[in-house]
Amino acid sequence: PATGADPEHEALMADSVGLALLVVLQSLTPAERLAFVLHDTFGVPFEDIAPIVGRSPAAARQLASRARRRVRGTEQAPERDPARQREIVNAFHAAARDGDFEALVAVLDPDVVLRADVGAVPGGWQEIRGAADVAGQALMFRQAGGNPVPALVNGTAGVVNFVDGHPRSVLSFTVAGGRIIAIDILADPARLAALDLTFPA
Repeated sequence: PATGADPEHEALMADSVGLALLVVLQSLTPAERLAFVLHDTFGVPFEDIAPIVGRSPAAARQLASRARRRVRGTEQAPERDPARQREIVNAFHAAARDGDFEALVAVLDPDVVLRADVGAVPGGWQEIRGAADVAGQALMFRQAGGNPVPALVNGTAGVVNFVDGHPRSVLSFTVAGGRIIAIDILADPARLAALDLTFPA
C-alpha cells in the first residue's frame, strides 16, 4: 500500500529487481538478455556464453555491451522524498482523469519515456518518448476505466489499476526535478496473476 510496507517486505524489496529494469530487460532480444545477465550478474566468461547464444565470443561481448547501454540508459536519480513523488504522481493522475492535456505535459519531463510490458498484446512491448506523446497515451488509457489505487512500487510512488476487483496494470513512476521522467507499466496478465495484489476493501 501507499502508506508503506512492513519491515519484512521492505527487506525483501531491497534485494529485488526494480520494475523499470524488468521492463527494460523484456525489451532486449533473448540473446542480448542472456549475454548481459550471464556475464554482468553471474560473471560467466564470454567464451562460455558464446555457444549458448550461438555466436562467437566477440559477438556475445557485443550483445552484452548493447544490452548494458540500454539498461544503463534507464538509470535516473529519482526524487527521494516520498511525499514529493506522490504529489507529482497525483497531479499526473488528476490531469489524466480530467482530460487536461496541458496539465499532463506540464508534469512530464520533455524527454519522458513510457515503457510498457503488455504481454498478451501482439509484440508484448511498447515504448513511447516525449511529453506530448506520453500525455496523449495517458488520455487514451483513461477511457479504459478502472480504479487506480496509490501504491509503493519498489519503494517509490506508483499505482495499481484495478478493473472489476482484479489488477489490470502496475505503474511505476520516476520523478526528478519536479517532473515525471519515466513511467514503467507492467500489464502482462500472466505476470500480474503471479503478484500478490488484492483490491482494497
